[in-house]
Amino acid sequence: MGVEESRTPGRAGRAWWPIAVLLVGGAVFVAISRRDELGKAFDLLSRVSLVKLPLALVCEAGALLCLTGVQRWLLLAGGLRVRLTSMFALTLASNAVAGALPGGAAFSTAWLYRQLRRRGAGQALAAASLVVAGALSALGLLVIIVVGLLTTGARGPGAVIGRVLVVLGLVAVAVLAVFRSARVRAACGRGWRRVKARYDRMRRAEEAVRGLVEQARSVQPGLRPWLRPYALAQFNWVLDAACLAASLWALDIGVPWHGVLIAYALAQIPGSLRLTPGGVGIVEASLTALLVVYGLSPQQALAGTLLYRFWSYWLLQPVGWGFWIALTLHGRRSGDDDAGSDAGSDGGADSRPDSRE
Repeated sequence: MGVEESRTPGRAGRAWWPIAVLLVGGAVFVAISRRDELGKAFDLLSRVSLVKLPLALVCEAGALLCLTGVQRWLLLAGGLRVRLTSMFALTLASNAVAGALPGGAAFSTAWLYRQLRRRGAGQALAAASLVVAGALSALGLLVIIVVGLLTTGARGPGAVIGRVLVVLGLVAVAVLAVFRSARVRAACGRGWRRVKARYDRMRRAEEAVRGLVEQARSVQPGLRPWLRPYALAQFNWVLDAACLAASLWALDIGVPWHGVLIAYALAQIPGSLRLTPGGVGIVEASLTALLVVYGLSPQQALAGTLLYRFWSYWLLQPVGWGFWIALTLHGRRSGDDDAGSDAGSDGGADSRPDSRE
């Protein structure tokens, strides 16, 4: 079964809803119980500097452009050229889908996959570009965590995370040392072949990623060209974190430079689980608590978090859904036109989507 035949999540998708309702309900209860701090936070928000405020918007827009650039580079390396404006609209629309539903990342990925296929991407290229983009994004967040640990030192939860990463690093070194054995590599190879034989999806994923890498090497050989998509993925996180710092600055709140990066990075981890739509309630609670740990008062931390979330989530939802509606309707009209042209053609010629739109 190809990726385009994958169904929208059924039982798993429905299972997210009661969890999301409980979590959002808990967040509402906490907000009511802390209404005094919430009132002080809104008082700070009412006094935001309109002169400083646009910097946060610029940072968030730059982050989205970098995210767009990663996907576009991967498609280009696979031989498909998509206009920057089209890819930017696809990025905003897929993010809106991912942020509107519990477990929305699965819906978003399936929708984006179909959109890429309509623009001429083959099954392997569309699937592999999504997988590689996700891997680069995860690597970028890991780097942010490491840098945040270096800046925060032994203060706060970063100290515990640092020890965990050291242990994981030692385990990774030990695994690599063991993996140098020819017998171990042969055993792992046999195990992986059995997994691929049993799970066809794993085999297709491996083939897709391998095909993308081979295509990219044929177009731009060597390792250096891959530094560009990694740099774009990294700057996506850096500029998004800068949006948080700019939000605090616009509120005339002293930015806790020693801890803002690790607080931002750690808050992304529970948010990425999408237990609630867009991580609503989870991101706000975790980021506020971490900023308090690193020196802000509760009302300052909450105000900064709410302003940051306005730029990085709430503002992007209506814009992204606007793009989603336009792109979906355009895709349906194009499908109707293709069906009509196929019905009217006597030879049944194969019509391929225009990758340039």
